[in-house]
Order: sequence, then structure tokens, then C-alpha cells
Amino acid sequence: MATVPLAHYLVLASALFSVGLAAVLVRRSALVVFMGVELMLNAANLTFLAFSRAHSAMEGHAIAFFVIAVAAAEAAIGLAIFIAVFRTRKTVNVDELDALKY
Repeated sequence: MATVPLAHYLVLASALFSVGLAAVLVRRSALVVFMGVELMLNAANLTFLAFSRAHSAMEGHAIAFFVIAVAAAEAAIGLAIFIAVFRTRKTVNVDELDALKY
């Protein structure tokens, strides 16, 4: 069985992270920004797991599990906030959501 080199995992993770970062920086919809953050977290998980596999260590798996838990909590709380904001302002455009500035 052929093994995939570590560099391939890192290239894929950097591509995923770049797409997520572009989504966070360029897009105006809060939902797309959330998806970008999730993509960046998954890229970090892929990196942790790739290094964990390459070094035959279990710490990367534990950190990836923690990141998944944080991402799930972030999605649940964030979506609840955006649903509440949408009910009051009828938009989730991040440029128009400036109530927390002051």
C-alpha cells in the first residue's frame, strides 16, 4: 500500500486554508464568513493529523478532536446569533452589522 507523503497533506491544507481566508476577507455574508472559518479550522486539523501520522504520535489526534469540538460550538453559537440578528435587522451582511462597535 502506497503512502501519501507529508508534503501532499500540507499542500492540500494550505490550499484549504487559503480558500477559507479568502472567503473570510472578501465575502460580505456572515454565513460565508462562517464557512470560511470552518474551512480554515479543517485545514488546521488536516495539518495536525498529517504531522501526527508522520511522527506516529497521538497528540495530533487529540488536538484535532478539540478543534472539532470548538468548531461545533462556534457554529452553534454563531448561527444562533445570526438568526437573532436576522430577525431584528433582516440582513446578515457583515458590513451592516455594526451594533457591537460601540
